[in-house]
Amino acid sequence: MVRRAKFYDPSGNLSYKADNCSPVKSAADAGELELTTLARDAYPGKKLGKSELAGIKSIGYWNIKRLQNWGLEWHTNEGIEICFLESGDLTFFLGDEKYDLSPNQLTITRPWISHKLGNPNVEVSKLHWLILDVGVRHPHQDWIWPAWIILNPKDLEKLTLYLRQNEQPVWNAIPEVKDCFIRIGKVIKEGGEKDYESKLRVLINTLLIALLEHFQEGKILLDGELIESRRTVKLFLASLEEHYNEPWTLPIMAAYSKLGTTRFTKYCAEISNCTPMEYLNRVRIGKGAAMLLSQPGISATDIAYQCGFSSAQYFSTVFRRHFGKTPQTFRSEKMKNEK
Repeated sequence: MVRRAKFYDPSGNLSYKADNCSPVKSAADAGELELTTLARDAYPGKKLGKSELAGIKSIGYWNIKRLQNWGLEWHTNEGIEICFLESGDLTFFLGDEKYDLSPNQLTITRPWISHKLGNPNVEVSKLHWLILDVGVRHPHQDWIWPAWIILNPKDLEKLTLYLRQNEQPVWNAIPEVKDCFIRIGKVIKEGGEKDYESKLRVLINTLLIALLEHFQEGKILLDGELIESRRTVKLFLASLEEHYNEPWTLPIMAAYSKLGTTRFTKYCAEISNCTPMEYLNRVRIGKGAAMLLSQPGISATDIAYQCGFSSAQYFSTVFRRHFGKTPQTFRSEKMKNEK
């Protein structure tokens, strides 16, 4: 349940950094909930050893007995996240959709799917989860499962297909899935340095087999467009609404999306009728215009830098091209009209 945040490395590489999910950890430390997890990196819980359960980012459950004063805001994860609600209620948001989860329901989200929990606070609930990193951050990338996943190649290929080409977020869990999650939680709670890894490997593989059978019985519809490179670019362009002020260049945008610059530019033009830098400037100018009106005490130069422009002069040039007037004139005219 950890949020994944982007950051820019001055060396020119974009990477991912997991936040520490402080609301969950703080509530657990304060005795407001029971948090029983194994985790690595910044995910809260007992830390897994370097060689233990490779690919597992977080596995376990929370048990909340009273309404909390926090919620998990919009976030993504460093792997595929499978959650199972054993008891209680929980509000789950994905995109424009709101789901009121009830006991024995599953949610499945991919690393590029933003979601949040709580309305606005997290409800009384017992929630189990598994976050497994399969080496992807974008829809078009090939999945690489950890070596200890022992499904035969044919079954693993089927499971991957179902998880890649269908993004139904909420499912009713079959008894086998429920049983696996409850047993996983029990193994983690009982601890023991001797044999918990072997038990968890068996249970996680059993869980994946149960999910495969569940998908096969459900006769779900597959959509090949969900794994196309074009969708990766579309998701990236949408993310610029939040990350417009990072020092993007065409090579960095393409590298972030794990695509070559030519393909990235081609898909960007198909989606937006703009080059990548034109689209970025369009987003930045929109943000700048809003800031000029909502923050009258801040100079146009400061706004230029806050929006990611390299200079106030370039900001003014792009702004004039877009609105037909300088930032200063735009601000003064708008504010005069509002009086």
